[in-house]
Amino acid sequence: MAENKTQATGASVQEFLAAVEHPVRRADAFRLLALMSGITGEPAQMWGPTIVGFGSYHYKYASGREGDAAAVGFSPRKSSLSLYGLTYGPEDAELLGRLGRHKLGAGCLYINRLDDVDEAVLAELVRLGYRHVTTALHHGQASG
Repeated sequence: MAENKTQATGASVQEFLAAVEHPVRRADAFRLLALMSGITGEPAQMWGPTIVGFGSYHYKYASGREGDAAAVGFSPRKSSLSLYGLTYGPEDAELLGRLGRHKLGAGCLYINRLDDVDEAVLAELVRLGYRHVTTALHHGQASG
């Protein structure tokens, strides 16, 4: 069985974010750092070389693949901010309708700038996403 490529590392979150080239993306990344750590109560941790994660959960799929992943997190990519763990809960569709400018990908929420979205709605998505993966998925309800 292949090992999960995205694992927690000991790399510095502060150094990673400080090195983000685009000034707005860098500022937004530090805002997300404060938002997600405040909501989850978890310290930020690098997952792989580019994902800042908060908390973790263990997953096991019917296929037998299992591993650990960040409960919620983000990555300040060149083209957008990628947010993880925010689109799996049953309440998410209604919240996403009120979020503001965003795109959805396979398990990701993409936003260009934090100023494009309603930060209170984003905070609720973080709270619900974190709760979902640390409770429902923790009790063996992973899908995939």
